[in-house]
Amino acid sequence: MSGESRSDHASAANAVADDLANEILTELTPGASLPSEAELAERFAVSRLTIREAVKLLAGRGLVELAKGKRAMVREPDGAAFADFLTAILHNDSKGLFDLVEVRLSLEVQSATLAAKRSNRAAIAAIENALQGMRDNVEAAMADDPDADRRFHDFDVGFHEAVALASGNRILGYLFEAMAVPLRQGIQISRRGHANRGHTLLDTIEWHQRILESIRAGNARAAGEAMRLHLKDTERDIRNALSSMADRPSRAQSR
Repeated sequence: MSGESRSDHASAANAVADDLANEILTELTPGASLPSEAELAERFAVSRLTIREAVKLLAGRGLVELAKGKRAMVREPDGAAFADFLTAILHNDSKGLFDLVEVRLSLEVQSATLAAKRSNRAAIAAIENALQGMRDNVEAAMADDPDADRRFHDFDVGFHEAVALASGNRILGYLFEAMAVPLRQGIQISRRGHANRGHTLLDTIEWHQRILESIRAGNARAAGEAMRLHLKDTERDIRNALSSMADRPSRAQSR
């Protein structure tokens, strides 16, 4: 690699990708083409191979589309970059879980409130279908069936996504799409605290049922409040789970 080690190459590719990502997000519009590999190699003073790797990283983040024989093209935003950012926060800092709950309190209370005012039959049916999916899998999930457990949580995320879409606000829908992956991580952690506090997945279904009933009734205030109470309970679950995880090392050391 002309004296360039594998680690140096990877580091350079990541640095170029970060600079180009910033340019894409702040200066370029969807459909615009990136400069040629030769132009980018000259600008960043790296090899064309490094540029090629950097562009692949951008494609992996969902920022550009690649086609053989053509320059990379800026994609329409789909939340992938924001999702990566949130996932990194949750991975590196447990406080990020509480930050996420705070964001959810702002966004999802508003989503539920607007859904109660604006949702149509199709939107309510989507919320109902997600809740029914949770019910269909709850018994097997509580019996420690890993596939049923995964499906239950997928439908749980789907419920919240359906509420966001029912709000009729495209930005809320976009933001929720970006939160979907880190939201699954948060749900997995909160589940531990949920069980520690003596609750089951049937209680989770009950929280969601209250939200659905308020939206279906067109009661905006009740829908927002039901969502707020559900998320505050989720916050308590996360706090309990993290506290019990922190206690384990000290208990092991005391043996």
